[in-house]
Amino acid sequence: MSASEIERTLVRLAHEIIEKNNGSANLGLVGVQRRGVPLAQRLASLIGNIEKHPVDIGTLDISFYRDDLSTKDIRPVVNPGDLGFDVNGRDVVLVDDVLYTGRTVRAALDALFDHGRPRRVQLLALIDRGHRELPIEATFVGRTVQTSSGEIIEVKLREIDKDEQVLIVERVD
Repeated sequence: MSASEIERTLVRLAHEIIEKNNGSANLGLVGVQRRGVPLAQRLASLIGNIEKHPVDIGTLDISFYRDDLSTKDIRPVVNPGDLGFDVNGRDVVLVDDVLYTGRTVRAALDALFDHGRPRRVQLLALIDRGHRELPIEATFVGRTVQTSSGEIIEVKLREIDKDEQVLIVERVD
């Protein structure tokens, strides 16, 4: 995807979010670090412009919630950081760049529920590449891309990478 394709996709997704949630009055967007954060910020801006009022944005660090941490040591104690807004009773959209095995989303849900109890949680992925290991499905998908296990999806965003594109690259072991 080029920069313009990413922008058009985000505009479409913003409209889908508004439609599915009957507006944005009870809505909050939560970006999963790293690249989910700028995507959530862009979507919040687009939705805010369409709906004529700001949308709450939060940032979720799932580092200590991942199931691939070392199993030799005791799991670290996690103190939830400031998400950015109160999720209790809210319609929350978790935003991430690539949906692959589903393990990142599972960790994000664990982290999110440590901050409170949302009314509803929806998932937005810019790219859904398949190969799920957990029964997780995105509510909003920018683009579905069929990949092999030997391929990697690279999302580059100007806020982080100083570049803007989505690439499929061969995995180098």
